[in-house]
Amino acid sequence: MANKLTIKQIKAKLKQHYSTELVASLAADPRIGVQRLVLQARRLQEKQQAVQQKFAQRFVYEQKFWQAGKQLVAGIDEVGRGPLAGPVVAAAVILPHDFSILEVNDSKQLSPHLREKLSHKILAEALAVGIGIADNRQIDQLNIYQATRIAMKKAVANLKIQPQQLIIDAMQIETAIPQLKLIKADAKSNSVAAASIVAKVWRDRLMVSYDEIYPGYGFAKNAGYGTAQHLAALKNQGITPIHRLSFAPVAKVAKNFSD
Repeated sequence: MANKLTIKQIKAKLKQHYSTELVASLAADPRIGVQRLVLQARRLQEKQQAVQQKFAQRFVYEQKFWQAGKQLVAGIDEVGRGPLAGPVVAAAVILPHDFSILEVNDSKQLSPHLREKLSHKILAEALAVGIGIADNRQIDQLNIYQATRIAMKKAVANLKIQPQQLIIDAMQIETAIPQLKLIKADAKSNSVAAASIVAKVWRDRLMVSYDEIYPGYGFAKNAGYGTAQHLAALKNQGITPIHRLSFAPVAKVAKNFSD
């Protein structure tokens, strides 16, 4: 029956839904155009299966905790340790066991548009999401490492559901909740990856608002990192109330303006 379909009809069917039976029935079709479609369909299917397999691998840690009776696992990640301005922002996310948004991955590997899209989906599907921030004053008073720990602790405290287990990206925080410190956790755990996306989008939106308050530094584009535009504005306009005075480029400008 498949060989009675036109190439256009076959293309439409394969695009709508990959069917193993249909592809098998097309194997003997002598038309070159059909064989090209079969090859494309098989390659696409293999790619999708690889994505699904990697997604499943990023649930390995959660699965172990779930099987051990810890049904509520929170992934925690932060963003904003390196910028010269703005806060460090952490997010804690508890995902449902049937979470299946395959694109969720380390936020650094995603485009801004996809991060926005995924953040919206995560917020809609997550069992709970908590945000924690440590502003530039806390960063200056404590140091960026300790400020990050505070932001993460706040994120967990702001969850509406108490988690039974934490998976944290390369950090440990003060809490009675069992925690797993996992290096590069945003690439190994879907929960942490989801947290990295939410934290990144939340902070980027905040820096866009700061760009309107403190124009000229390019905060909407550079998120507070030391780009050429940002450094030039620091030199010409000076520091703002959201700059981190303990970071060398800012400290240097502050000293020059005070001399």
